[in-house]
Amino acid sequence: MKIRRMLSVVLALVCSIALLAGCGSTSSRAMFGTGGTAGTYYSYGGVIAQYITNYAGVKVTAVSTGGSKVNIQSIGDGDFQLGFTQSDVMAYAWDGTKSFETDGATKDFRVLGGLYAETVQLITMDSSITSVADLKGKSVSIGAAGSGVYFNAIDVLAGAGLTIDDIKPQYQSFEDSKESLKDGKIDAAFIVAGAPTTAITELATTNGVYLINIDGELRDSVIAECPYYVAQEIPAGTYPGQNEAVQTISVKATVIVSADLDEETVYKMTAAIFDHTEEIALENAKGEELTLQNATEGMAAPFHPGAAKYYAEQGITVATE
Repeated sequence: MKIRRMLSVVLALVCSIALLAGCGSTSSRAMFGTGGTAGTYYSYGGVIAQYITNYAGVKVTAVSTGGSKVNIQSIGDGDFQLGFTQSDVMAYAWDGTKSFETDGATKDFRVLGGLYAETVQLITMDSSITSVADLKGKSVSIGAAGSGVYFNAIDVLAGAGLTIDDIKPQYQSFEDSKESLKDGKIDAAFIVAGAPTTAITELATTNGVYLINIDGELRDSVIAECPYYVAQEIPAGTYPGQNEAVQTISVKATVIVSADLDEETVYKMTAAIFDHTEEIALENAKGEELTLQNATEGMAAPFHPGAAKYYAEQGITVATE
């Protein structure tokens, strides 16, 4: 990490010297960290990148990554200028807790806006697993170590009176979890993403899958302990063969940007998204959740001044410090 940061500093110095030649111009080109190819971040990120490219005068390239923490760190390192992150992971980064306890707090990013609910989805192909408590002694995918999914899984397990030592944890991506379930290598998997999620849809279509409720006292306990969660329902019919609504919890998918981006660029990026919500919804179902309320509520880190300028024009004041 030290070498990587040193290289980023050197690159920044070189770019500043070559600014007149266009190197690193924040108004012309940007990298957007998304997530794994089987998740919502990646597919939706491509759509968002295209709208910013079309309407903000910034050529944005969406790239597949390890998700929330990687995106935050890569913005800090200067590799990305935008990124998706879960609202809870963003809080960890800003405060230096949980997945950022070892690395320490980072203040290199600012919020552009929240986009949609990221639903905690617990899936299995084993009909005998009907509750979180049934995961005891089972092989369970809980996301990459230290990832947002990992801490979501830990929170849910704790609500059921379990720890990581009570399961056989597997640290897998959404795609790997899907394949491992199909092959019988794991018993269940936590997937945290906007529903419907590609990996789950594919599994439900080809093999069938059960979604486990996270509700009642379990859900109340998790929300009381971790107030960045909210109650969420996955409507019946969200996935093939899902005939009943599933109760669970969610956090919020959030777009963050480098704190170093200039105000006008981020203003145009924000407008490129929220001035075109209907068009975006036609390209990706999560676009239906693009609202100013979702964009501005429940954020544990400050907004970029450029985003704040856009929201102020809509009559909404957000914190920039």
